Amino acid sequence: MATSQALFSIGQLVHHKRFEYRGVILDVDPVFQGTDEWYGQMAKSRPPKDKPWYHVIVNDGVSKTYVAEQNLETDVVGGPIDHPEVRLWFEPFKSNGYNIRVRKN
Repeated sequence: MATSQALFSIGQLVHHKRFEYRGVILDVDPVFQGTDEWYGQMAKSRPPKDKPWYHVIVNDGVSKTYVAEQNLETDVVGGPIDHPEVRLWFEPFKSNGYNIRVRKN
């Protein structure tokens, strides 16, 4: 299975083209890492499995999603993401997105 370079990176703000929500990238998988069962039930548009998929923290709620790259675009609204887990994973918002929080033991 061939893989491609990810268009988005951790901490980047994105917009879901189909479901119209904003979010921030929490993690990137170079290819689909879910089960065939999940893909069959959830990925109705049948996005490619051999392209990057993203773990996204969704704005204005408590949801996290797993999204194919083809369904995302760069967020143009800007501004911080309102989600209770943002501060656990990221430093305070900067004008261009978030930097991952460095964990100290």
